[in-house]
Amino acid sequence: MGDFIAAATDRQNQIALLAAVATVATILTLVAPIFQTDPMKARAKRVADFKEDLKQKSRAELKLGTKSASLRNQTAKGMGKQLVEQFKLLEVFDAENARKQLVKAGWRGERPVFTFMLARLATPIIALFVGIFYIYVLETFEMASFMKLVACFGVTVVGYYLPQLYVTNAIKKRQQKVQLAFPDSLDLMLICVESGMSIEAAMQKVTEEVATTCPELAEEYGLTTAELSYLQDRKVAYYNLGERTGLEGIKAVTTALIQSEAYGTPLGSSLRVMAAENRELRMQAAEKKAAALPPKLTVPMILFFLPVLFVVILGPGVLTAMKHEKGNADTQVTTSR
Repeated sequence: MGDFIAAATDRQNQIALLAAVATVATILTLVAPIFQTDPMKARAKRVADFKEDLKQKSRAELKLGTKSASLRNQTAKGMGKQLVEQFKLLEVFDAENARKQLVKAGWRGERPVFTFMLARLATPIIALFVGIFYIYVLETFEMASFMKLVACFGVTVVGYYLPQLYVTNAIKKRQQKVQLAFPDSLDLMLICVESGMSIEAAMQKVTEEVATTCPELAEEYGLTTAELSYLQDRKVAYYNLGERTGLEGIKAVTTALIQSEAYGTPLGSSLRVMAAENRELRMQAAEKKAAALPPKLTVPMILFFLPVLFVVILGPGVLTAMKHEKGNADTQVTTSR
C-alpha cells in the first residue's frame, strides 16, 4: 500500500498519467466523427418502434379484451434488474415519480428507470469509497478525526443526490430547447390546419419541419401522432404530450385541443392565440434571464474587476508619489552630508 501511495503521489507519474489521458482523448476526438451516427435517424427509429409497439398492443387488446397497463414497455434484463428487484428499490425511491421525471428528460421505458435506481444506490457508495481513499489513505486534507467523518458523510450525501441533480439538469435543458421552438411550431401547425389538414397530418408535417431545428420537439410530436393513431381515447394522447414535456404553455395548448375536439370549437383561432401566448412566455423567460444578470455579476465584479480597476487608476499616482518621496529622501541625505 505504501508503494502504491508513493507511486500515486509522485509528480512524474501524475504528469505521465495526464499525458496518457490527453493522448487518448485526442485519439478519441479524431476517431469519434468516423463512427458518429445521425441522431435524427435514431430518433425517427425510436418513434417508428413506438408506433409499432402501439399497433401490436392495440391488436392484442382487441383480441384478448384486456387493457394494457402502459403505452410502451421495454424489458430490462441483467444483473441491474435483479439488484433493483432484490433490494426493492422501486418502492424505496418511488419508481412512478422517477419514471415521470425520466420521461421529461427524454428517457422512456423500463431500462432508464432501472438504471436510475441503480445509480441512486451505487453513487453514494462510490462517493463514500472515494472520500475515504482521499481523506484516510492519501491524506490529501489535513483535518481532525471528527471532521474527516463529517467530510465522508457529506460526500455520501452529495453522491446520493447526484443522479437526481443530473436528471433535473437534463430536464431543464430539454424544456428550454422545446420552449424556444414551440411557438414557431404552433404557427406552422396553424398554417397546416387552416389549409384543411387534420390535426394528425398537421402534427406529422410539423414534425418533419422542426426535426432539424429542435429534434426534441419533433420527437414529442411524432409520439403524439402515433398515440392519436392507435389510442381509443384521443384525450389521453394530448394529455401525455403535456405530461412528457412538463411545460405550462404546452399543457394549455393540449387543453385547447381537447376542448376543440369535445365541443367543436374552431381550432385555428385557438392555435393562433396559443402561439401568441407561448411567444410571450418565451420573451418573458428571456427578460427574466436578462434581469437576473446584474445581481449575478455583482460578486465577480467586486472580486475581480474592481481591484484591477483600482490598480489601473491609482497605480500611476502611487508610483509617482513613491518616486517623489524617494527623491526628497535622497535630497535630504545629500543636504545633511
